[in-house]
Amino acid sequence: MLGSKTFEAWTAETLNAFERALDDLVPAAAPAGLGEAMRYAVLGGGKRLRPLLVLATSETVSGNALAAMRSACAVELIHAYSLVHDDMPCMDDDVLRRGKPTTHVQFGEAQAMLAGDAMQALAFEVLTPDDGIPPALQARLCALLARAAGHAGMAGGQAIDLASIGKKLDEATLRDMHRRKTGLLLQASVMMGAACGQCGEQALRQLEIYGAAIGLAFQVVDDILDVTQDSAVLGKTAGKDQDANKPTYVSVLGLEPARHLADELCAEAKAALAASGLADTRLLELLADSVVERDS
Repeated sequence: MLGSKTFEAWTAETLNAFERALDDLVPAAAPAGLGEAMRYAVLGGGKRLRPLLVLATSETVSGNALAAMRSACAVELIHAYSLVHDDMPCMDDDVLRRGKPTTHVQFGEAQAMLAGDAMQALAFEVLTPDDGIPPALQARLCALLARAAGHAGMAGGQAIDLASIGKKLDEATLRDMHRRKTGLLLQASVMMGAACGQCGEQALRQLEIYGAAIGLAFQVVDDILDVTQDSAVLGKTAGKDQDANKPTYVSVLGLEPARHLADELCAEAKAALAASGLADTRLLELLADSVVERDS
């Protein structure tokens, strides 16, 4: 927990431990250069919000530290694999990610596809070590991650996104798309952290609401930044959705209403924490603020 530490100090300390764990788990020696492509895709970059949500929630519920750290690594592996595939010419066709060339630009399309495939498999390998995590908890963590990443979650949301290019969507349809594509993996990060510890039904339900609100707020802010920041700040190509004629919260609602929605979702997340009955939710409250206040 925070104790006397600042949020910035907690974040730096937590991410240092996370980066060391992730570096240890992603194999450099995978054959034919595959390990190099995997490590390029997932190490040394990104906001790491999903791992922070896992680890903050686990700390909030006094969770199993090994299970939490491995869950944090697994979630980031799934996120990184999705970015590698999304950036490819057959999907969003982008050349810049995390301030450097996308994986397919650096290694070729075939190697990038395989790197994504390998990271997806590695995520579940990470969650199922031979010891340190009880089998029932391994199964629960795998189920949470798989459901968030699959046809009903991230992959399904991306399918809707690709099918929506050039179409007008209402806010409800846009919300459903982004709940699947972005929100469910962020929500799963919270719930995986919660699964690592002990908390009652009320706390679990409110953490689920918190995760859903944060997941949607993240995407709303992403859409805002896409039209208000440049590529150098974002570390990815700015204005890409607008150029591709994709529906976003800014195109559907307008810039100021989108900003208002992000603030509303942050307030909803904090209200859920207040209703959770958990003793100390400051880490999760500050993470909610960081989602809405970020500039990249």
